[in-house]
Amino acid sequence: MISKNLAVQVLNAGLATGADFVEIFLEENPLLSIQVENGHVKEINSSLQYGAGIRLLKDLQSVYGSTSDVSRKGLLKLASQLAASFSGPAIKSVDKITKKRNHNYYPAEKRLDYIPNQEKIKLMKECSNLMSEYDPSIKIARVFFSESIQKVTIYNSDGFHFEDTRPRLRMFFLPIAVGPNGMETGGEGPGATGGWEFFTDVHDAKNTALRAAEQAVRTLNAKECPSGKMPVVIGNGFGGVIFHEACGHSLEATSVARGISVFSNKKGQQIASPLVTAIDDGTIDKAWGSINIDDEGHPSQKNVLIKNGILTSYMIDRLNGRRMGAVSTGSGRRQNYSYEPTSRMTNTYIDNGKSTPEEIISSVKLGLYAKSLGGGSVNPATGEFNFACSEAYIIREGKVAEPVKGATLIGSGEDILKNITMVGNDLKRAQGMCGSVSGSIPVDVGQPTILVSEITVGGRGGKLQ
Repeated sequence: MISKNLAVQVLNAGLATGADFVEIFLEENPLLSIQVENGHVKEINSSLQYGAGIRLLKDLQSVYGSTSDVSRKGLLKLASQLAASFSGPAIKSVDKITKKRNHNYYPAEKRLDYIPNQEKIKLMKECSNLMSEYDPSIKIARVFFSESIQKVTIYNSDGFHFEDTRPRLRMFFLPIAVGPNGMETGGEGPGATGGWEFFTDVHDAKNTALRAAEQAVRTLNAKECPSGKMPVVIGNGFGGVIFHEACGHSLEATSVARGISVFSNKKGQQIASPLVTAIDDGTIDKAWGSINIDDEGHPSQKNVLIKNGILTSYMIDRLNGRRMGAVSTGSGRRQNYSYEPTSRMTNTYIDNGKSTPEEIISSVKLGLYAKSLGGGSVNPATGEFNFACSEAYIIREGKVAEPVKGATLIGSGEDILKNITMVGNDLKRAQGMCGSVSGSIPVDVGQPTILVSEITVGGRGGKLQ
């Protein structure tokens, strides 16, 4: 996007008043979104995200600014304005830039920009119609498609140049069922980093659409969930959102370095059941949250956060690494050039155990099976969470019984980790968007089926019996 010669000039302008590190982050990102409702195209939007962010570090101080003007004049002006935050003499300079190569974890066999929109719309219409026809109670069948091809270029005052192109695509299915007692929705949102082959050769979008429709109809006819403390089986896939929200954020250096995480200064300590091994892995081929390099240029890597219940690692970016006296784990991420990077998750999951899902369910005499989770909230300082179940059932005598709706799981990440008594062998990942101080980024969450010995369940169906 800019020449190496200009990059050197901008970096030196940032270093002129005593900064010890300068970074230029350039981004070009064409975006496409399509919405189909009840078999008809409702909306098509395309746009281009284009600009640069410049960051200056001096010890533990950070200054950041962004601009859509990536001309020589615009970049030098921004670098000089940021440098005015410091008032010392230059302590280093950049003479040359060396390009660093990186592994590609998401080669696209069918490039998104080569696939006509009509082909994408055709599949969306078919999925929408399948949901509409599944049951008369489904009155609205929406399908959303989004794609981006983010091209990233990074230069820094260590004299390095990095590039990455991240093609991402996702389809979200949202059927709305209406009955005498109100309305319910289903929700499935598969996505990947790669090409259109994800929806033609890898993932069965039509089957996913039918699962979303089934979920909406089944929940519509369900009774209210009882409340109280009880054993809870949490399903695989998006069930991992509890670990992501209640534990994952608390393992990011963004909070750990400041000592405001419940897991600060606990490395090497037992923080979970010995059955729990948790991983953040940005190197999974074509996964939704994968990155070849992070947004600071560090290679992506597989970070084992918890091993057999022992806290072994945090997710660390450059600046917070300075605060902690630790090196980056390839975890510096941001939504786009207008955000300063910080430590964030990629593909975060609880690893497989040895039990089968059937063994786990059969071990529960009376409890809740939270097959799928929806939205929720969490306090990252304490790990306390509140999550709604999008699909749930009562377990009676070791068997999945009647469906229930309105179930909410309430607790803390610290407690839930210690109370996991069985871990399944059916690991599955699901896709989502994670919001934090550096914006909204694509991530995978995941886990096998797990049993938590006791969680407080909120509901309006009285006492479980």
